[in-house]
Amino acid sequence: EVQLVESGGGLVQAGGSLRLSCAASGFAFDDYAIGWFRQAPGKEREGVSCSSSGGSTVYADSVKGRFTISRDHALNTVYLQMNSLRPEDTAVYYCATAFTYCRDDYDYWGQGTQVTVSS
Repeated sequence: EVQLVESGGGLVQAGGSLRLSCAASGFAFDDYAIGWFRQAPGKEREGVSCSSSGGSTVYADSVKGRFTISRDHALNTVYLQMNSLRPEDTAVYYCATAFTYCRDDYDYWGQGTQVTVSS
């Protein structure tokens, strides 16, 4: 059974940092891209970052220079280090997986973790 479990969300002041984790199981982690997405109340879900199976990474313009995605192959976990957080980063953050490449459609999703940035 494919499982993606996010953790690390919470409440932080603007300018602060959080590190989100996405623990994966039930599939060949090394062969899959893992993406991070977020959805704020009343807004559409948006892509934040992605790490392909080959290690290439992509970021949304809104988070470039502030967020960093990384993979721990030994732990089958993908991290999203979020620095210089802003109130507009407040959202539920989800991780998702797709075979090999970062793409528009993803096969499996986690349950999400809430990130709240206070001003």
